[in-house]
Amino acid sequence: MEDRINELREKREQARKGGGEERIESQHEKGKLTARERIDYFLDDGTFTEFDQFRTHRTHTFDMQEKTYPGDGVVTGYGEVNGRTVFVFAHDFTVLGGSLGEVFAEKVTKVMDKAMETGAPVIGLNDSAGARIQEGIDSLAGYAEIFHRNQQASGYIPQISAIMGPCAGGAVYSPAITDFIMMVEDTSHMFITGPDVIETVTGEQVGFDELGGASTHASESGVAQFTAADEKEALDDIRYLLSYLPQNNLEDPPRLDPWDDPDREDEQLREIVPDEPRKPYDIVDVIDSVVDEGSFFEVADSFARNIVTGFGRLDGHSIGIVANQPRVNAGTLDIKSSRKAARFVRFCDAFNIPILTFVDVPGFMPGTDQEHNGIIVHGAKLLYAFSEATVPLMTVITRKAYGGAYDVMASKHIGADVNYAWPTAEVAVMGPKGAVNVLYSDELEAADDPEARRKELIDEYRDQFANPYTAADRGFVDAVIEPEKTRPQLISDLEMLRSKRKSQPEKKHGNIPL
Repeated sequence: MEDRINELREKREQARKGGGEERIESQHEKGKLTARERIDYFLDDGTFTEFDQFRTHRTHTFDMQEKTYPGDGVVTGYGEVNGRTVFVFAHDFTVLGGSLGEVFAEKVTKVMDKAMETGAPVIGLNDSAGARIQEGIDSLAGYAEIFHRNQQASGYIPQISAIMGPCAGGAVYSPAITDFIMMVEDTSHMFITGPDVIETVTGEQVGFDELGGASTHASESGVAQFTAADEKEALDDIRYLLSYLPQNNLEDPPRLDPWDDPDREDEQLREIVPDEPRKPYDIVDVIDSVVDEGSFFEVADSFARNIVTGFGRLDGHSIGIVANQPRVNAGTLDIKSSRKAARFVRFCDAFNIPILTFVDVPGFMPGTDQEHNGIIVHGAKLLYAFSEATVPLMTVITRKAYGGAYDVMASKHIGADVNYAWPTAEVAVMGPKGAVNVLYSDELEAADDPEARRKELIDEYRDQFANPYTAADRGFVDAVIEPEKTRPQLISDLEMLRSKRKSQPEKKHGNIPL
């Protein structure tokens, strides 16, 4: 028995060393943790249970008979984050560059299957060179098995990907299907083909960071929703993100013990929105004043900054927030912002997270670039997402709500449960100036003083149409409320809506305009 126990200990030690001390040191020199160090830091102390520690690759593979490593380059298992079960897999870059082979894929799919069976989130810590060339078609098959499970788990359990190193080819498709992607600045990269291949095929010269670095994917492509300065910060942020999410689609999101007065009225809300309809302000100031103090956690803050998405809390309850941002392009909706918000709305709806929408939108971005790149289809994604949502939907119009963008931003007509407007709100087909130019063009042309007459007509239009009371009279806005009353009103509504049940027509699935 002693001999067998000693053999077990030796095998465990060999597995813990991955590709060996030299490669571990190389990982550290790059500012990166090892797979096991990442898991140990991420999970609650002493909670990790490992699967398949002693599995090795198939020995028949090309040129690999003498290169066997316990675990085959990926560490898998389960543990706890803040006392709640999560499943995790971590690529081990010290073993064959974290490349994926048949056994590697079997380990990952096993942990994904178990996560779905038990209804718990799965977190992937990715650091991989992609498919293991030596294993040929078996590597490609392994990736496809993972992709298929990503699809099956989508909307069923939360899936979060951390990119902790260079990930290429198949190693980026799986994260792309997951709900959120976290990238580490300077050390993580994502691309389908690397700079060398691009230069060979197209002649274009591009660096790793410019092609697929954290900043590029967070601000330009929108592939990554979060970035962090180092790996520990990234793992801390994922732990915090999980605090807003339920374990699966059958559970409600967790509620924390409230720390903020539900009846708090913030008089500063009266001052945030300027009287001048074209003057910018920061919608995040409004969000921070309404939600529980310090609870707003922004998602994709560097991408499509003309719309804000994120999580917050109302009286301890987790909510999703979507808000036009007047500081950026006047809060207009465009292709990127529509995509960003639609994806976030659908995530919240899949996981029973109520959505609060703040509206200050002058319309959709005009221009040939937007039209030629499909603003019609992309804008319809956000319309579709709000319209199909069955979670509680609460909407507050802080200032402008013009044209089709009024309809799209969680209006009463597409299913919002409660809609409020502040006294500063303007709800109309278009802004007063544009409306007057269209409706009174002949009169203005004939006027002795066109500018003076235009000002008179604008004032008349604003008084008659560009205010919240016409919409309130029609029941499209439930009430016009004072800004400082917003928080207590929404908390009351959220309590009322907690038992909301809304069924959709029987069908296999809809056909969202992708």
